[in-house]
Amino acid sequence: MFIFFLKGGLLMWPIAFCSVMVAAISMERLYHFRRAKVNVPGLLTRVRKLLSEGDIHEAEKLCRESSGPVARLLAVGLHIHPRSAREQERILARVGSRELRRLGKNLRNLGIIAHISPLLGLLGTVTGLIRAFIKIQELHGQVDAAVLAGGIWEALLTTAAGMSVAIPTIIAYHYFEGRVDDFSSQMKDAVQYLFEWMGVEKSASEQKDMKSKEDVEYGL
Repeated sequence: MFIFFLKGGLLMWPIAFCSVMVAAISMERLYHFRRAKVNVPGLLTRVRKLLSEGDIHEAEKLCRESSGPVARLLAVGLHIHPRSAREQERILARVGSRELRRLGKNLRNLGIIAHISPLLGLLGTVTGLIRAFIKIQELHGQVDAAVLAGGIWEALLTTAAGMSVAIPTIIAYHYFEGRVDDFSSQMKDAVQYLFEWMGVEKSASEQKDMKSKEDVEYGL
């Protein structure tokens, strides 16, 4: 295998570097998503139960002790619930964007590698073929077919190497992008629930204040 690598020429080195980068990014992202994984339906069920009991602080504590972007978003939402609706929306949007950036970290690099690695391979093949034809010209066309075939297959090695890096990179990129989309949907559901709960909470509070004013007005 190493002999093939050496015969592929100088452009095999950047292709090899790309493969190392893909492996490193993929392992880092797998570890990150593993840590971010949490039973979101179960968490929301427990949060709903605590909120129905009026225990907001315990619900916030539960979210802070849980891992993952959804739990962190819920914790922030519960912490800021006394604030105005506009401020809540602004803060949650900022926190959600930050969590999505964390989830999508290095995915752009995977996309770049998926695009450039086959191009590097093609460039290596083109330069290899150029060298082979220069040699043919220098020998005035008196070249053995076996020698010519050897030069061509050596030139094609870089294309094979580039494609070997690009294909798993594309698979990894779309897999991680799908995971980010899943987390994004879960965060949207969590925010929707928070807004619904905050709306009910504020309505109940407003009704209570109105009743208190009526009691004062009628001397009750």
